[in-house]
Amino acid sequence: MPKVLISDNLSPRAVEIFRRRGVDVDTRTGLKPAELEAIIGAYDGLAIRSATKVTPSLIAAATNLKVVGRAGIGVDNVDVPAATRRGIVVMNTPFGNSITTAEHAIAMMFALARQIPAADRSTQAGKWEKNRFMGVELFAKTLGIIGCGNIGAIVAERALALKMKVVAYDPFLTAERAVKLGVEKLELDDLLARADFITLHTPLTDATRNILDAVALAKCKRGVRIVNCARGGLVVENDLLAALGDGRVAGAALDVFLTEPAHESPLFGRDDVICTPHLGASTTEAQENVALQVAEQICDFLLDGAVVNAINMPSVTAEEARQLGPYMALGARLGTYLGQLSDDNIRAIAVEYEGHAAEINPKPVTACVLAGLLSQQLDSVNTVSAPVLARARNIAVTETRHDRQTDYPTLIRVTVESDGHRRTIAGSLFGNQKPRIVELAGVTIEAEFAPNMLYVRNQDRPGFIGRLGQVLGDAQINIAAFGNGRSRPGEDAICLVSTDQPVTDEALAMIRAIPHVLRVRALRF
Repeated sequence: MPKVLISDNLSPRAVEIFRRRGVDVDTRTGLKPAELEAIIGAYDGLAIRSATKVTPSLIAAATNLKVVGRAGIGVDNVDVPAATRRGIVVMNTPFGNSITTAEHAIAMMFALARQIPAADRSTQAGKWEKNRFMGVELFAKTLGIIGCGNIGAIVAERALALKMKVVAYDPFLTAERAVKLGVEKLELDDLLARADFITLHTPLTDATRNILDAVALAKCKRGVRIVNCARGGLVVENDLLAALGDGRVAGAALDVFLTEPAHESPLFGRDDVICTPHLGASTTEAQENVALQVAEQICDFLLDGAVVNAINMPSVTAEEARQLGPYMALGARLGTYLGQLSDDNIRAIAVEYEGHAAEINPKPVTACVLAGLLSQQLDSVNTVSAPVLARARNIAVTETRHDRQTDYPTLIRVTVESDGHRRTIAGSLFGNQKPRIVELAGVTIEAEFAPNMLYVRNQDRPGFIGRLGQVLGDAQINIAAFGNGRSRPGEDAICLVSTDQPVTDEALAMIRAIPHVLRVRALRF
């Protein structure tokens, strides 16, 4: 039974989900880092919010950990690269608090437009400064959205209902999607020049860090108002302070800060700045939703192999996991085969999909190919870490789907380019379930994968197969199945032999001594 640790405060209903689905769960909140490291090795899954820090030290201690589930969007508290290198899936829950965060951004816009916090303080102080707090309408104003993903799209929908004009900057926003949302897609400089209000809804990455700095703020329409309910670090706070001071920016509403908790900031104490303590996801509904969502996602992964909302690997639904299972097994074996034959430096890997295989989600299968291949050279490689390890070694990975006739209903072909060598294997699924080799180095040969196999490449000469069988017999190695193929009579041939016993080093040496043998390798699957 999989075992999960909840180390931050989650809804009791999340615990109920784990137990109902047959997952053993412990709740241990408030642990110090050393205390968490001391117990984490016993768990397959870890469910967290923002308090737990998943550091390289914790990951090193998590010898059995397979998945980290973050109840919320941001994974700033998780060292994702370190988790990926260890083969740990990192998931978040990007949709559970989307509406809540979008509503907070709209609320901040209203508060900014009408100076509500400052007016409230003034009125409760016994003043009646009606003329001081002259606001602006949102109606007919242009809202610029930086980052028009899930939350940005919800903000756009609400803003359009307020009869605002919405423009958006997002490199991943397609023209078709922009039309469907009713927004105008712009480049960033154009958005800055046109927007009366700017709201940010993008993750903090190398591309978005400091996206609103002094240079960008200088391009803004004079009197712009800025809302940030996304991530601290998107706006350079000191540059924003200067822009507020010279009137370029009329006001700002910030829910996030570069350093949190933000106990002090140069922006505090100003009537033209509204600050809240990272409340974007802080509603009863959102807290419940993300807790339940992360529990379901962790269960789906540990019980069914489904990967949903993962940060560091492609998503696979439970239905896809069942469909892809045989293909993933085939891909892993194809990669394992090539890994056992590749002694030199791998430069490139090409995976081709034909027939029914061309219709599946290829990413998980390619990841299995890479895991099988690299596991022959590296320790602790799985489908999560393999793509990262391939990139780190500058291995070019390509996927191709072919819409063409093939001799098999479904086919996957893997080609490895290494220093001076090119090796190819193709496999199919018999009965849509059973992996089988159908081609080696362009030579047609059919063989099932077996725990013990022998690969022999030889010159095609009479009597060779008899001598090979005699050597194996003398070594007390029984042949379970024998596959043989050749390109042309008298040229190179390939033997692929399944044996009941492992082929020993002594037997390999005797096989190499047979005339016309070019290469011999014992294989394990």
